[in-house]
This record gives sequence, C-alpha cells and structure tokens, in this order.
Amino acid sequence: MEPLTRIPRERIAVLIGKGGETRKSIEEATGAKLHVDSTTGEVSVVWPVEIDPVLRLKLPDIIRAIGRGLAPNRALRLIADDTFLRIYDIREWVGRKGNHTRRMRSRLIGRDGRIRSLIESFTGTEIAIHGSTVVVIGDEVGLMTACTAIEGLLDGAEHSTVIRGMERDVRRRRIEDRSLDSYVLNESPTPSVSEFEDLVPGLAEKRNERKTSRTTSSMPDFRQPGEESE
Repeated sequence: MEPLTRIPRERIAVLIGKGGETRKSIEEATGAKLHVDSTTGEVSVVWPVEIDPVLRLKLPDIIRAIGRGLAPNRALRLIADDTFLRIYDIREWVGRKGNHTRRMRSRLIGRDGRIRSLIESFTGTEIAIHGSTVVVIGDEVGLMTACTAIEGLLDGAEHSTVIRGMERDVRRRRIEDRSLDSYVLNESPTPSVSEFEDLVPGLAEKRNERKTSRTTSSMPDFRQPGEESE
C-alpha cells in the first residue's frame, strides 16, 4: 500500500461518499484500490499490476481536488489527459488572519457567486473555494486564463479589470482559432478532376457527351443549300 496524500477530516465523508459510492467510482475509473483513514484523513492506494502511468499521476490530483473542496464528479474530470489542476492558498497573499482570508474569499466568489461563475464560463474551468484554498481545474488554455484572473484578484485588481482582461483573452483566442481554421482550409489539397468524377457516378460520361455536342455544333457546315446530311 502506497501513501498518496492527506485530506482535511471534514472532507473524508465526501471522498468516501454515501455507502462508499464515491470511493468506488474513483476506483472504477482508475483501476486502483483506495484506503481512507477516517481518523487522520490519510489516503493510501494499492495499484494494479499494470497501471497507466498517466493515471498514476492523475489520481493524487483527484484526491487533492476533492479534499480541497471540489465536488467528486467534477474532480473526476482530471482523469482526462488534457485537464490539469492548480491549487492556491489564499494565506500566501493575505497572511493568516481569518478576517483577511474571509474578505479575499468573498472577492473571489463575488456577490451570489457571480465572479466565480464568470471565470468558469469564460474559461471552461471548474473552481472551488473552500476555507483558505482555491482549486481550479481545466484544459491548458482555460486554466491559464482562469489562473491569470484569480491571481489578479488575489493581487488586488478590480473585478471590472479582471473581467475585461478575460474578455480580451477570449476574443484573441477566437481570432487565433479562426486564423488556424482558415490556414487549414487553404492548405487542404483541391481534389483533381478525376477524383471528383469518381465521387459522382456518370459524371465523366456526361462531360464527354457535352464536349462532343459542343464540338459538333461548332464545326462549319460545307453543304450546299438544299443538301441533306447523310
């Protein structure tokens, strides 16, 4: 059995789930067997004989994300190869005074959760703010934008400034995506006439008939008046 990580005791029940359902779903998704110490919060794992090395790296992140406030079903997104985790400790910015932490937590969440929801919708990330910790998961591009916004708020930037920054970043990415799509289309080879004819049965015969008809109609008529064609 290999020690994995430790989670806060108040998150142990969340990790295990009702009747052990959450732990079981994680085990099924990763192929590992989890042991959770309900007293200390220590999480250990027994790996199968053959294990995907990526899953071996991902499982600790899944457990940490759940331990730091992310819902288990959201944390399981981390199994995907293109989804990554970032954790912030608010106390690194505001110190260890509880009232400072609470105030910063409120800034990050916003009224009725508006700021957190905006960051999630702009970037396609999942964000959890629990105690003094901020958990963010998402793909590489979305995570970069979300982390820039969160760090801006932690540094004291105004909400409006952070939102405008995200809007600019999203517009820039859309322009880059359109440019890339245009480049790919321009680089795509144009099918030859023979390839196109192969896609449309009977097209080659019709082309030949039209060519013959145009050639015949354009030939000069040398017959004398009153003569009929043979």
